[in-house]
Amino acid sequence: MVRFENISITFPDKKNPLKAVDDVSFDIRKGEIFGIVGSSGAGKSTLLRTINLLQRPTSGSVFVNGADITHLKGENLRRLRLKIGMIFQQFNLIRSKTVYENIAFALSVAGKSKDEIKTLVPEALDVVGLSDKAGAYPSNLSGGQKQRVGIARAIANRPEILLCDEPTSALDPETTESVLKLLKDINIKLGITTVIITHEMNVIKRICNRVAVMSGGKVLELDDIFNVFSSPAHEFTRGLINHTINLDLPARLKENDNNEILKIIYKGDKAEEAIISQTVRKFDVNMNILHGKIEYISDKPLGILLVRLEGKAADISRAKEYIRNNTYKIKEIDGN
Repeated sequence: MVRFENISITFPDKKNPLKAVDDVSFDIRKGEIFGIVGSSGAGKSTLLRTINLLQRPTSGSVFVNGADITHLKGENLRRLRLKIGMIFQQFNLIRSKTVYENIAFALSVAGKSKDEIKTLVPEALDVVGLSDKAGAYPSNLSGGQKQRVGIARAIANRPEILLCDEPTSALDPETTESVLKLLKDINIKLGITTVIITHEMNVIKRICNRVAVMSGGKVLELDDIFNVFSSPAHEFTRGLINHTINLDLPARLKENDNNEILKIIYKGDKAEEAIISQTVRKFDVNMNILHGKIEYISDKPLGILLVRLEGKAADISRAKEYIRNNTYKIKEIDGN
């Protein structure tokens, strides 16, 4: 659907030119929800804007549906952009226009007739659950409702691709959840290929099929969501995930020399097995769960537990070996 080939983008500066994107190549598949995650300055938003040529690459090529779009201009560029909707972080609604008029204006700019607009606007509002807000002004809407209007405006023209630039960063957690659910529903019902830019791994985990992790203009890691969360390959990715999971322990729990603390990672079917209780029954050890969670990513279970093992050294060693053989990975936690 979308293919980046050796994309680099450099912003000129007399002293220190900024290379915002550095030789990036990957594909986004038709119909998927693809995430690009990274901290501020990673180059993710700059890369996103090459898909509709709001930002032209300094070098490299962008393909959409197999066609090289990199040098499109004029009417050909306009036709490309009609197939691509965009959702913004700050909503970008026209305050002097009603909800209906905001969407109608975008459709008018896209060349739709009055009769088409009369059909398309109500359809879009129905999809986002705001049919009753057609006559309201943006000042009378909540943040979540404003973003829903932004989504309705982006999908009203029935695009093939939906670009979402930090679509939830201005929203509270509850509203974020509802907007992400809406985007996922739209992807499923309408089959729109969706690309989401975010700095939040929780957003990626909640909605995406695959993700590219960016830092310093480069793609450090690209894989499906479950693999990235269960087996991150790059240290930067591991840092992002650790901030999301937040399994830090108080120092007092690490200071007892008579026990060992393990971080146990389960994935797939192993996350649903009773490994802890089996270990306690088989070996002469006590095991105390200090922290942990099991969650489902792309409908696959991933479990992370921090446990304290107490007992004789030989028994603890055998218990650890059993756990290691029956889970994905274990790691000893340093008390220092």
